[in-house]
Amino acid sequence: MEPDVRGGTWAAEQGTEAGPEGRGTGGSRWLDPAPFLRGVAWLDAEGRAVRADPEDAMRLPWDTGERAALPIGMRIEFTAHGASAVEIRYRARVPEPAEALHELAHTFALWQGDRCLGESAPAPLEEGCVRLQLPLSEGPFTIHPPEAQGPLILAVRGVGGAMAPAPRGPRWVVHGDSITEGWWSTRPAHAWPAVAGRALGLDTVNLGYAGGARGELPTAEQLARLPADAITLAFGTNCWSRTPFSATLLYETTLAFVRLIRLGHPDVPILLLSPVLRPEAEASANQLGATLAELRTAMEEAGRDLIGCGDDRLHVLPGRDLLGPDDLADGLHPNDSGHARIAAAVTAALREIL
Repeated sequence: MEPDVRGGTWAAEQGTEAGPEGRGTGGSRWLDPAPFLRGVAWLDAEGRAVRADPEDAMRLPWDTGERAALPIGMRIEFTAHGASAVEIRYRARVPEPAEALHELAHTFALWQGDRCLGESAPAPLEEGCVRLQLPLSEGPFTIHPPEAQGPLILAVRGVGGAMAPAPRGPRWVVHGDSITEGWWSTRPAHAWPAVAGRALGLDTVNLGYAGGARGELPTAEQLARLPADAITLAFGTNCWSRTPFSATLLYETTLAFVRLIRLGHPDVPILLLSPVLRPEAEASANQLGATLAELRTAMEEAGRDLIGCGDDRLHVLPGRDLLGPDDLADGLHPNDSGHARIAAAVTAALREIL
């Protein structure tokens, strides 16, 4: 029988059962993947992980909706009990030939802590199965699927032993633009939210939208409804050119954005990260006369004014000095070292407020 799109019917046909977080069940038998998935904000009607509320999609810009369809930051986290390998059955979009030439276009990576233990890059298939060898350890382990192909995880299983969902950490929701989404990092695991989340033991939910994150208030309302133990906001660079803002507009937008989130999360710590270095924009005025330096100042002032009005769970992390020119791959997006530097600063800030 063909698996349904959630993997549940097919797993049930195999007589499988996902055990509770702790000891594994069903060694070498297919398991429902849902208890193993991390970094998931919403599911669409097909059970696919998406990064914007499907019931509120019409209020979002088209570019945000397009990026939200990709499961950026979704991970499989598990412990192994006697298993020598793990297999993942998945369904994914087959990339165009030009995409397929990219060595990272379809790579599954196995991590333990801060170490990448191995990778598998099978030929892209509409539906397939990939196997990753495990070391002699119970883990916990993390698998980063190939994000660009929007994989739907159908089932997982341990080979020669059992596997169980890894314990969940506190849920950290991160909203931002392409820098948050992880552009120009060489692996999904190297994007700064992934690095900081590992360091702090958090379940990182990446709501970075390349080209978007311009302070859209429907996004703030979605964040207000999304369960979170901590929130980080890292938008603003796309307010310089893609959709030009004045400093006054970004100041007021930041106030409104944070206030809307506070309606759903009155006591959750929020870290406001202002835009990082963008050399071409720092002293150049956009169409509304604002430089990125002025937009950054406006965002930071809005955050500090909210703190001054009594929001003692809001914290501001200035982004200007976190990176140098050598940390940028293309003058805008960080390379791996740049992502690591942002992650280190965010980790230090969150350690103090969590």
